[in-house]
Amino acid sequence: MSLNVVTLVGRVGGDPDVKYFESGSVKCRLTLAVNRQTRNSDQPDWFNLELWGKQADVAANYVRKGSLIGVKGSLKLDTWTDKNSGAARSSPVILVDRLQLLGSKRDNEGGGGESAGYEEDF
Repeated sequence: MSLNVVTLVGRVGGDPDVKYFESGSVKCRLTLAVNRQTRNSDQPDWFNLELWGKQADVAANYVRKGSLIGVKGSLKLDTWTDKNSGAARSSPVILVDRLQLLGSKRDNEGGGGESAGYEEDF
């Protein structure tokens, strides 16, 4: 048996990076800051997210820097060869299967304010 499930809730670190392909596919990349509590303060851990299809469209249209979102997906490793040194490189990425917009609609429009219980699942 194997299990590869990641569930995170945090704030988006920048506006979505969206790419549209000739095939009709849509890909979106985001960074997500998730606070990890330590004795002295909360320290953010940063995660790279990758979304495809409908999830990517929703993120492109409704997610902005600072948005509170929840994601569920799996961990994958992007691997490549460094052009300068020829060394093998890798980077962990969360491949998102499920995206939840958390907080109020006003939060997602940049109006600020606390969550009014708005939650949409895509």
